[in-house]
Amino acid sequence: MAIDEKYVPDAEIILSHRNDLGADFWTTPDKRLFKGSPFSAVDSASMLLELGMEPSDPVLRQTAELFLSVWQKDGRFKVYPSGGIYPCHTIIAAALLCRMGYASDERLQKTFQHLLDIQYTDGGWRCNKFSFGRGPETEYSNPLPTLMALDVFRFSGLINTDEKLNRAVDFLLEHWTIRKPIGPCHYGIGSLFMQVEYPFRNYNLFVYVYVLSFYNRAKKDKRFLEAFNILKSKLIDGQIVVERVVPKLAGLSFCKKGEPSELASKRYREIVENLHREVPI
Repeated sequence: MAIDEKYVPDAEIILSHRNDLGADFWTTPDKRLFKGSPFSAVDSASMLLELGMEPSDPVLRQTAELFLSVWQKDGRFKVYPSGGIYPCHTIIAAALLCRMGYASDERLQKTFQHLLDIQYTDGGWRCNKFSFGRGPETEYSNPLPTLMALDVFRFSGLINTDEKLNRAVDFLLEHWTIRKPIGPCHYGIGSLFMQVEYPFRNYNLFVYVYVLSFYNRAKKDKRFLEAFNILKSKLIDGQIVVERVVPKLAGLSFCKKGEPSELASKRYREIVENLHREVPI
């Protein structure tokens, strides 16, 4: 699938930012791959994929090579030249590369195993970075990285076969019940979470339902179904209406706040298809 003509101006806006940070492909000369959000290397490549750009396009192919150049032999991704390498960095980089078709690459296979090896005791993933101080709530995993890890593993042969992934699903379903901010980064389920955000970037109802819809463990659970029905209730004429978007993306037509989004609605239809497709265990 190529970018539809009506979204070409959006792609051109994204591409216009590719040298903003001093190097090509939305990064800095020393490869700060997450810097410059929402026009960072990871965000920009993700949006171009969402618009329909083929992973084989030279821009995306070279962006993928950029990410693979910071892959470490233990499976992690060093997306900043200095400082700690956090699980969320590796998870987000891996999710992008999986969407680009690299899931079978031996380096990503190593990353899959690394993520399983560092899974936290409650079934999720967390970073040992306590920006909000330490409290009982920080003993939990971080919900968004856990959700994104499940997004990574849906491209692996482990989906709906590995009990470790079921534990991650259970952790996220339990957060639907807990609601309060948990994990070292304090992810909660409140009014902002319930606003439909698109494109997928932050922890919110839309991406929560989307990712979990790939997992048999979630699809029949009453907590997941409650979340799905809330998302469904927000449809207008069968379309997803964007309720929240990063202000710097306001000029892009595919994700205008307060308007139906054809591409977001495509993701919603994918959810519905997943609910009607039981993947054999």
